[in-house]
Amino acid sequence: MTEQFDFGKGPMAAHQHPNGGGWVEDTAVVEETAFIGPNALVYDNAQVSENAQVLENARVFGNAWVFGNAQVYERAQVSGHARVYEHARVCGNAQVFGAAHILGNALVFWDAQVYENARAYDDARVFGYARVFGDSEVSGNALVCENTQVGGTAQVYENARVGGNSHVFGNVQIFGNALVSGYAQVSGNARVLKEAQE
Repeated sequence: MTEQFDFGKGPMAAHQHPNGGGWVEDTAVVEETAFIGPNALVYDNAQVSENAQVLENARVFGNAWVFGNAQVYERAQVSGHARVYEHARVCGNAQVFGAAHILGNALVFWDAQVYENARAYDDARVFGYARVFGDSEVSGNALVCENTQVGGTAQVYENARVGGNSHVFGNVQIFGNALVSGYAQVSGNARVLKEAQE
């Protein structure tokens, strides 16, 4: 049954999802198999399908799509044309937007942001106040955390760790067991395999 609900842009035609009770704007598409928790919101032209779950105070909006077995929870937001799928999770105060893709078993949490055309996949972790953007990728068992910025076409993969206040831009590849931390600046066509000192 259609009612009215204010998603922050004035009262809009909406309904409570039968699986979980969360509010869904009538313009959004949420399959019956998905779970929308009682305090979660899905609006605009967003889509939530298959066995995806939007829980707690999470929001999915814009043209975003959450599907597969993905979970968005706590106060996380997925918006723009972002895609979160497979077994990926976005939680905490994390934001995924633009045309970013989070997939595999990737986890984006705390206050991290992944946006533009960036991707996080496999068992990657992006957290803290990290920013991953541009056409960059975080994959494998890599961690990007703290106040790090990873942009351009940078790739962080395998067991690499990037943290501190590091800035990683350009066509950089950080991989193997590399550790980039402190105030490191890595750019251009650099390849970091073992360890970059602070």
